[in-house]
Amino acid sequence: MNRGPRLQGLAPVLAPHTRLVVLGSFPSVASLQAQQYYAHPRNHFWRILATLWDMPLLQWPYERRLHTLLEHGMGLWDVYAECEREGSLDSAIRAARLNDLASLRQRCPGLQAVAHNGGESWRCARITRALGVAVERLPSSSPANASWSLARKVAAWADVLTRHRVPVRWVPPRTAGPEGER
Repeated sequence: MNRGPRLQGLAPVLAPHTRLVVLGSFPSVASLQAQQYYAHPRNHFWRILATLWDMPLLQWPYERRLHTLLEHGMGLWDVYAECEREGSLDSAIRAARLNDLASLRQRCPGLQAVAHNGGESWRCARITRALGVAVERLPSSSPANASWSLARKVAAWADVLTRHRVPVRWVPPRTAGPEGER
């Protein structure tokens, strides 16, 4: 049975002042080819942050996006360092080796929370709970998570980011109250 090529993940994007690390599962084929986190054009990750921060992140070069992410106290990494996989689906991941998630506290002394981006990453929550920081589950930013609209993802991500003191400029849309109040 062919399990796909052995793939290496991306280096972490972290700083000592990082308060919140978003942990994905493993980079997509597009991300590995570009050597950029969340490079698939249909992945909502950068679009979510662009909405929350009211910034044109999608128009910026990748390095500027990373700089902005770090300035906001956020970091990026994946739970898996390497795996075998055909395509980009998490369900196709085989023979995975975990990243050294226990090192997050040393790498980020200001760490307050880890947010798992999607279900496959969430499977490693028992490891991140041992860090002694808050552990959150975010709806996956992947295009495979079609059951969540972009607006619903933005609202869920805004809730997690604000709880962990990551600045958010987004204001939720107003809905009509009782008796049609606005």
